[in-house]
Amino acid sequence: MIKRFLPLIIAAAIFLPMIFVHSCANTKQAPTGGDKDTIPPLIIDINPLPGAVNVPVRGTKIMFRFDEYVTIKDQKNIFLSPPQAKAPKARIKEKYLVVSFEEPLDSNTTYTLNLTDALADNNEGNKFPGYTYVFSTGPTIDSLLLTGVVQDCNTLRPVKGATVLLYKDHSDSAVFLKRPYAAIKTDDWGYFCLPYLADTTYRLYAIKDENNNNIYDPDNEIVGFVDSLVRPVVVVNDTLPEMLKYDMLDTLMCEARRVDYKMRLFREKPSKQFLVNKVRTADRAAYVTFMAPYAWIDSLWVRGYRADQVITQFNILQDSLEIWVNSRKPAPDTLHLFVNYRKTDSLGLLKPALEHVRLPMPEGKRVLQRMTRKSIKHEDTTCVFKLDVSPETVEQNGFELEFNFPIIYENFDSVDFRYRNPKQKEFTGSFTVERDTANLRRYILRPKEELLPGYEYTMKIPHRAFRDINGFYSDSTQVKVSLPSDEKLSTLKANLTGVDRKVIVDLQDEKRKGVLRTFIADHDCTLTFPYLKEGKYSLRITDDGNRNSIVDTGSLLEHRQPESVLYFSVGDKDYIEIPPSSEVEQVIDIKSLFE
Repeated sequence: MIKRFLPLIIAAAIFLPMIFVHSCANTKQAPTGGDKDTIPPLIIDINPLPGAVNVPVRGTKIMFRFDEYVTIKDQKNIFLSPPQAKAPKARIKEKYLVVSFEEPLDSNTTYTLNLTDALADNNEGNKFPGYTYVFSTGPTIDSLLLTGVVQDCNTLRPVKGATVLLYKDHSDSAVFLKRPYAAIKTDDWGYFCLPYLADTTYRLYAIKDENNNNIYDPDNEIVGFVDSLVRPVVVVNDTLPEMLKYDMLDTLMCEARRVDYKMRLFREKPSKQFLVNKVRTADRAAYVTFMAPYAWIDSLWVRGYRADQVITQFNILQDSLEIWVNSRKPAPDTLHLFVNYRKTDSLGLLKPALEHVRLPMPEGKRVLQRMTRKSIKHEDTTCVFKLDVSPETVEQNGFELEFNFPIIYENFDSVDFRYRNPKQKEFTGSFTVERDTANLRRYILRPKEELLPGYEYTMKIPHRAFRDINGFYSDSTQVKVSLPSDEKLSTLKANLTGVDRKVIVDLQDEKRKGVLRTFIADHDCTLTFPYLKEGKYSLRITDDGNRNSIVDTGSLLEHRQPESVLYFSVGDKDYIEIPPSSEVEQVIDIKSLFE
C-alpha cells in the first residue's frame, strides 16, 4: 500500500512548500520566475525491484520511474555487467527510463546495471548522480565486491572512463578473446567498485576500451593488470562508502574509499616480430622498421657493396634501423638490401628468415648524378648539419651538433669557441667533444669553462670542417647563447641520496605534460635545474630496472609491469613550489622512496 502512494507522497513533499511560499509572497514585487532548479532527478519506482531473482533470460525490461522528465545524455554509460556483445537498449517513455536487452541473458547469473553519468533532467540539465541496479537470473544474488584505482603509468594521474574487466578464466588469452565475467567503468578519480561477485578467484585487468566491445585490442588500446589472482572478501552493503555515489568534487569522501588494487595503464609493445616498413631517404640512405622492439638481426648486406661500406644504427628500442652506404661510386636507382633476422612464425616462435628488401628512390626524386644542374639545391651538395643550444640546458647538454649523414672526416680543432662578459670583453674558451652513443651522427660540444649568468657564448664552425659519406664538405655557421640574468628566475637542486639503482629524473610542470629537463643517475649526486620561472613543478622518478636509460612499458603476455614511476612529494603536495628569485634544495632518498 505504501509503495502505491509513494509517488504522491514525494510529489506532495516537493510541491506543498512551493504553494506555501507563493501564497506568502510580496504581491507588490514583480515575479522573478523563481529560483533555478538545481535538484537532480530522483528514482521513485523500479520494476522489477532491486535484488530481484529468477528474472527471465528473455524479454526482460527494467523500468526506472523518475520524479521528473529525464533525457539520456550518454548511452554508453548505461553499462551492464557482465557485458553482452550488444549493449543494452535504453529509451525514454514519459518519466520512465526503459532498459531492454538485445540478446538473451545468461542463466544463474548476477547482473548489475550502472547508470552513472548517463542521465540528466530535461529542463536544467541537472545530472542524475547514478545508481547501480542488481538482479539475478538465478535464485540468489552474489554478495562480494572488489575495489581499486586505475592510473596512467607515466603521470600516475587517475584515468576516468577506463573499463575494469574481471575474468574467471585465468588463461592469458581470455582478455584478448572473451568478454569478462564482470566489468565496470572508473569515475573521475579512476576509482572502481565491482559489486555482487561470486566467491572465487579472478584475473583483474583494466583497458581504455576505444571500441566499447569489452575486449582488449592490443593494437589500439592501453592496458593494465594485477600480477596475481585476486579474490574478493568484502561483503556488499548499501551503506558502504564504496557503494555510494559521491559528488566528484568531494575530495575528502572520494579519497576515503577503500582501495584493494592499483593498476597502471600502459601501451604494450607488439610481440610479433616482422619487418613492417622500408624507406629510401636519399641516394645512400634508407631505413627499415620492425613491428616489435629489440629486433634480432643475424646478418645484413647491400648488393654491390662491401660489408665495411655499409653503416647501420638501431634506435634505442631497436625497432628502427638506419642504413647508409659509404661509397663514392654512383648510387643505383634501387638499393637491394638483404636482412637475415628472427621473424615470428605461424606458431608464434622466432625463426631465422631472410628477406630481400628493394629500396627504390621515392617518386619525384632522382639519384643525384642524374639530376639537372638547375634542379640541384645547395643542400644536395653540402654536408648538412644542425647546431643547437638552449640557455636552459646548455650546462647539462652543451652545444648539440647533429649531421644528416655520418661523417668520414672531422676537424673539431678548427671549431672556435668564445665567450663575452657583460662588459663586452671577449675571451677564447675550450670545450670537449662527446659522440652520442645512441646516435652516431650526433656530438656534444661541452664548454670547459664555468657558465655564468649574463655571459654570451658563441660556437663557430668554419667552412670545410667536416665531410660526410656523400663526399660533401660542411658550410660555416655559428650559434650564440646568453645565459639568463633575470633576477626573478630560480634554481632547483635535487640532492639524490641512497641511490641504489639507476633512475631517470624528469622535471615536469604541475600538469605533468611533457618533460622540461631530464637527468639519469646511478649514484648519489646533486641535479641542478637552473633558470626556472616561478611556479609549481613535478619531479618524476623512474626506476630504470633494465638500465637502458629509457622508460620502458609493460608486457601483458610476459606478466611484466611498466617500470615503476613515483613523484616526489613535499608534505601532502605532489609538486614542488618554486618562488621567484630563489634557490630551492630538496633531499630525495631514492631507496626509501621506492621501498
